[in-house]
Amino acid sequence: MFRFIARRLLEMIPVLFIISAATFFMVHAAPGGPFSREKKVSPEILKQLNAFYGLDKPLLQQYGNYIWKAVRHGDLGPSTKYANWSVNELIGASFPVSLELGCWALLVALILGLGAGIVASLRPNTASDYIPMSLAMAGICLPTFVLGPLLIGLFALGLHWYNALGWDFASDRVLPALTLGIFYAAYIARLTRGGMLEILNQDFIRTARAKGASPWRIVTKHALKGGLLPVVSFLGPAVAGLLTGSFVVETIFQVPGLGKFFVTSAFNRDYTMVMGTVIFYATLIISLNLVVDVVQVWLNPKLRFE
Repeated sequence: MFRFIARRLLEMIPVLFIISAATFFMVHAAPGGPFSREKKVSPEILKQLNAFYGLDKPLLQQYGNYIWKAVRHGDLGPSTKYANWSVNELIGASFPVSLELGCWALLVALILGLGAGIVASLRPNTASDYIPMSLAMAGICLPTFVLGPLLIGLFALGLHWYNALGWDFASDRVLPALTLGIFYAAYIARLTRGGMLEILNQDFIRTARAKGASPWRIVTKHALKGGLLPVVSFLGPAVAGLLTGSFVVETIFQVPGLGKFFVTSAFNRDYTMVMGTVIFYATLIISLNLVVDVVQVWLNPKLRFE
């Protein structure tokens, strides 16, 4: 296991290098600059600003300096949009909000997805199967930027149960979490149904039924561990999608998370903020996929760390 983890960690280095290089040169290739949207300044002040942030140097030198500071000191640079704030400070202040939103959305996805998938697998080709799977298909077809406004119109503007925007009260978590979680709940439901159906048709399940085991014990004790393997495989990309997918949701509901900073930094040409956010999320996603691989081997002894 330790050899497997060490190899995967070493593989992170070239992946992060490629991601950072592609992001750096793409954002610099976009028209405009970090100070082009501000009020018009004199050429002398613009020259001083570029010199202060190192933007007057060749691109390769800028990239080399940035990577050197990021690797040696963990310094992701100062933000060109938010004065007196570094990218590290902005990420540290805003990512906990995105993480909380992602955790609530994951809870929604697991509760709805696992429940619907298990119910559908216990009575296949019946109404108990068709109804939740039809709802799951509808959830897959509704992207977050469509579902979010629909939920706002129904529960906030229509029924007045929740606030349409903001992150000030506990109830403000409900609509963003539902918007983000329902989409992934649909995938989890279909994966759970397929995995459970495969396990429930195995010989050891028939043996457990013949011994008089209750349906609840068959599901929880014998079938659930193997039936959830497809879901575990999906959780790595799903968790990454829940965190990065919050970019759209945070913008719709005005949630002060890291996704909102990333979107505004792209419009403001805040090079260091875009770079820092991409590197941070890339490292997080690769780490989550590694954790999922380890959990898969733990759940399925047939797999090996190879």
